[in-house]
Formats: sequence, structure tokens, C-alpha cells
Amino acid sequence: MNTALWIITGLLTAVYLFSGFGKLFVPREKMAAMADATRWVLDFKPGTLKAIGALEILGAVGLVLPALLGIAPILVPLAASGLALIMTGAMILRIRRGETKAALGDGAYLALTAFVAIGRFALEPLTG
Repeated sequence: MNTALWIITGLLTAVYLFSGFGKLFVPREKMAAMADATRWVLDFKPGTLKAIGALEILGAVGLVLPALLGIAPILVPLAASGLALIMTGAMILRIRRGETKAALGDGAYLALTAFVAIGRFALEPLTG
């Protein structure tokens, strides 16, 4: 179980770092032009997108760094819970926009972050 949690944590960390830095440094008009699935960015102000990106980066760092350093490992499941909340909001947005395929993808990320949160809170907690 511990190995599965680490693998999923590593994958989620990469995804959220990539996504977060994209929201911070790519202009929203350019991001919206990349694909139909990214048109949602036009619904938000640039500052809001930067805030979402910053939260994703902090969540990604919180998934790995406390466990690797052995300092405050309780932050790992808390970071996973925070990312699960972000993905809940993303799913709600996608459903409201009628983007059901994208909502399913966001649901998969929600399930993975919830798995890490539950796994690190109850099944295989990290001890510091």
C-alpha cells in the first residue's frame, strides 16, 4: 500500500506542478487557445488563475516535501485534501459548462487525491 501511495503521490505531484506553473506563467488567452478543454480559463480573471496555480504548486510541494524531510508529515494528507477540494471545484465548473468528458478526468484526479489523503491519514500514515 505504501508503494502505491508513493507512486500516485509522485504522479500527482508532477501533474499539479505542471498545471500550476502553467496557470502562473502562461497568459490565459494563450492557454484558452491551446484546446477546447482549456476554454474555462476565460471565465476567471488572471489573478484568480494565478491564485489557483499557486495553490496547486503548494499542494504538489506539500504532497512530497514533508514526507521526504520527515518534518510535519501530517501536511501530506492535508495537502492531498486541499487538492481534492480544488478538484471538486473543477468538477463542478466542468459540469456547469457541460464538459462531461473533462469532468470525468477531473473526477479521476479527485479520486486519486482522495485516495492519497485517506491512505496517509488512516491506512499508511507517515510517522515523523
